[in-house]
Amino acid sequence: MTWWRDAVVYQIYPRSFRDSDCDGVGDLEGIRSELDYLVWLGVDTLWLSPIYPSPMKDFGYDVANYVDVERLFGSLEQFDGLIRDAHARGLRVLLDWVPNHTSSEHPWFSESRSSRSNPRRDWYVWRDAREAGSPPNNWVRAWSEGSAWTWDGATGQYYLHCFLDSQPDLNWANVDVRQTMHDTLRFWLDRGVDGFRMDVVHLLGKDLDADDPDDLKAMSHVPLNDVPVTHEYLREIRAVLEEYDNERVSVGEVYLIDPNRVAAYYGRGDELHLSFNFASLYTPWNAEAWRDLIATTEAAMNPVGAWPTWVMSNHDNVRVATRLGADDRRVRAAMTLLLTLRGTPFLYAGEELGLRDATVPPDRVVDPGGRDGCRSPLPWDVDALHGWPATPWLPFVDNASQFSVEAQRDDPDSMLHFTKTLLDLRHRDDTLRHGDIDGLVASDGVLRFIRHHAGRRVMVVVNFSDTDSAVAVAVEGRLLLSSAGGARAGSLLPAEAQVIEL
Repeated sequence: MTWWRDAVVYQIYPRSFRDSDCDGVGDLEGIRSELDYLVWLGVDTLWLSPIYPSPMKDFGYDVANYVDVERLFGSLEQFDGLIRDAHARGLRVLLDWVPNHTSSEHPWFSESRSSRSNPRRDWYVWRDAREAGSPPNNWVRAWSEGSAWTWDGATGQYYLHCFLDSQPDLNWANVDVRQTMHDTLRFWLDRGVDGFRMDVVHLLGKDLDADDPDDLKAMSHVPLNDVPVTHEYLREIRAVLEEYDNERVSVGEVYLIDPNRVAAYYGRGDELHLSFNFASLYTPWNAEAWRDLIATTEAAMNPVGAWPTWVMSNHDNVRVATRLGADDRRVRAAMTLLLTLRGTPFLYAGEELGLRDATVPPDRVVDPGGRDGCRSPLPWDVDALHGWPATPWLPFVDNASQFSVEAQRDDPDSMLHFTKTLLDLRHRDDTLRHGDIDGLVASDGVLRFIRHHAGRRVMVVVNFSDTDSAVAVAVEGRLLLSSAGGARAGSLLPAEAQVIEL
């Protein structure tokens, strides 16, 4: 059993985790100072959102140098120290890798746009205008209804950017681009990283001659792109990881929503090791909807031998606690669901505290995609600045003291202790980590499924309704965990989840 099947991955957005140098921005030393907290919590792997040098127009997803650390976050030496300290504690580290596009301030793009004859011209996607000077196709970029193409008057061509015009897309059809990007992976693998979360990796191949369908042409091209050649590029990337050992992992951001389309990016065990299943971020709090999502995911993954992933929150989406109406009962039930489904769960920093999105006033909005609320700083203590040595780059969530690590660590009934209890249960229970899943049923607002492994069976029941519910359990069971505390097997409180050994 490979480690990434067992792992619980904890996503850290470095700017918002912990500040060590009093500039209001989280950094590598801040992360390093809290490794013992993460070990105590019970996560296994850290995923760091981008730490590369960047003009920060998209907060690190606009890379200006793939083989260094942004000074805001620290240095390569500090990164090496973080890797050493994490590994010494049994924690693995994944680094975010952004292969589809660079910053327009990357030296490669400066060369590429300098002239049509520059050797790096073909490193980016340049095309002539269509008739009447219109863009090469009708693609729309993310976060606006604007074109994904920008005209460059100096060289008389358009360049492609599926995101901001300051994020030009690399041309992965160019073998020199592919080889150079492979070398950026080797740079970090040589420093000891355990793998990569790969940003919008499904965008690498593109059919530039195809317009998006008329009924979808107002939608960003990002979730529409799904081109066969991408799978060739992913097999090359997988081969780079396997130059090291089979313990280095690739986690793809395949933003296609449909689990059936996502499953193809595992290949035949020769492309991605894991791929995000983002449908869970958009599934309503409804037993039947979750039954359908789980069934669809399992049906898509099993034929190709793929291992699922599950996620409730991340740096791009409204936090699950906010989506669930700040209802603490539902938040605990959702955490139970996340950590008991078959697959690798991803926790977003602060999710263990039940953290909500912050309210960000207009004069403090900085993100072009409107995602500031879910990126608010983690509150560490109950003081005015909540453990931050300077006013942080974004405001805290309302009532931040009650969501702080200090307050919740002192309260055995807190969301933090509940999450730790769930993680402890998962770690010591082979059935929850490795077991198959069946018996998937939704009725009267209650979802049920069974995990089974080596003759042992564990049932998970989640009451999605706001009323008490009797649970039809055909056999006697031992209650292993309740999200509501002192409940008993056989009946459910509103928005309660239970884990029962059958």
